[in-house]
Amino acid sequence: MNHYTKSQSYSTAGLFTLSLRLVIGWTYFSAFWRRLVLENKLIPDEAGYIGEKFNHFLPNALGIKPIIEYLVTHPDTLQRSMIAFTIIEAIVGLFIMLGLFTRLMSIGVFSLAMGILLGSGWIGTTCLDEWQIGILGIAGGFTLFLTGSSFYSVDQYFLKNNLSFTHKKWFQWFNSGVLPISNLKPLVLIGSIVIFGLTLFTNQYFHGGVWGTLHNKSVKPRLEITNVSLQQSDLHFNVHRTEGVDVYGSFLIGIHLLDQHGNIVKELNLKELSEFPKENIKNHYVAKVKPGKHSLIIPLGSKADIKINIDDVLAQKKRIYSLQLIDISGIEWKAKIN
Repeated sequence: MNHYTKSQSYSTAGLFTLSLRLVIGWTYFSAFWRRLVLENKLIPDEAGYIGEKFNHFLPNALGIKPIIEYLVTHPDTLQRSMIAFTIIEAIVGLFIMLGLFTRLMSIGVFSLAMGILLGSGWIGTTCLDEWQIGILGIAGGFTLFLTGSSFYSVDQYFLKNNLSFTHKKWFQWFNSGVLPISNLKPLVLIGSIVIFGLTLFTNQYFHGGVWGTLHNKSVKPRLEITNVSLQQSDLHFNVHRTEGVDVYGSFLIGIHLLDQHGNIVKELNLKELSEFPKENIKNHYVAKVKPGKHSLIIPLGSKADIKINIDDVLAQKKRIYSLQLIDISGIEWKAKIN
């Protein structure tokens, strides 16, 4: 195949992927548009802060959990990272839509989609939302790297006007035109197999979608209770929400301290929890456990040390053997006291 024929083939392929380029580009650019133009979601401690949403990824992230945990325990670094991340999404999305540095930006699409997949591929209440976005973004990024842009792109404008830098090898690798690879079949086959393998692996890992029992960790809340102990006149425990809907908190309406027979020794009801002292809550991450209007709110990914005063129980010389937490949905969690 001569160079002219190859060039025509790439022009056709680039034309056919125009809709893919525009949709993927807007997918990433719209993140910037939502966070800074329509609203400002980069301000910590305000509703909708993107850093708190990032915290939601933490409990079941694959491979990148230590990075996420480091960021959500260092708020200043997290905010800077979210600003940088948003700017990168804006550049990648805009340039992909314009067809400028198409192949370089397609690597950006691939990388951003991989981050979404590994971080939040387990989240999605009905249609495995984040997993689908991530894996389709990876496949789309790979495809756009192969085709580049053609008609209706800035890269094509450069090529059409035969500008000197379009003859440089870097332009072919970073922008569009004929890829300087003599035989593309092995690259396409290996890349496709790897991406398909990643698809099957993550579908199984996050959702059991290939064999066995399907599971969805976004359907109902799950709290992990650890480090339950009595220290002088206080009961201490750690609570960590690891599952459930990311946009909807777990609403704790009851905390029961139980004796060895399961009888309630001390009870905090929803009113008392809505007025729970903030100084008795030590949050670890940016997603914070906090008292709400009618309950104690525990967002997805949040982790906190809780302290409850038990002077009244000690005065009655009663023994506490276990702790019980009650969600507004009726779900209960228990833990023995060490």
